[in-house]
Amino acid sequence: MDILRSIAEEKIKEAIENGEFDDLPGKGKPLQLEDLSRIPEELRISYKILKNAGVLPEEMQLRKELTTLQGLLNQCRDEQERKELQREWTEKRLRFHLLMERRGRSAAFEEYEMRVEKWLNSKKEPSGT
Repeated sequence: MDILRSIAEEKIKEAIENGEFDDLPGKGKPLQLEDLSRIPEELRISYKILKNAGVLPEEMQLRKELTTLQGLLNQCRDEQERKELQREWTEKRLRFHLLMERRGRSAAFEEYEMRVEKWLNSKKEPSGT
């Protein structure tokens, strides 16, 4: 393992000497570290991997869809369309609860879930508010 560390350090030194780090975005600015304290420890690595890949975990995708459907239901005036939206919302809500039950829903996850829902709702508000 020490040999790998030595090789890595040597490569980093070479890159510094060659100026390969001089024009990196954000150079000289503080790092924007993400607060993961509300995410259960066993989910943090998978959360970061999925987030960096632009993928939402299934439960977050369902929450996003539920929030969207709720907004559509709030605006819907057609009774037939409303019934269809309500049916779809109920199915997704049931699927979400079953998924959470299988995963052993924790208090930390509940808090994280509420924060994500709040964030999703804030993205839907007009920028002037």
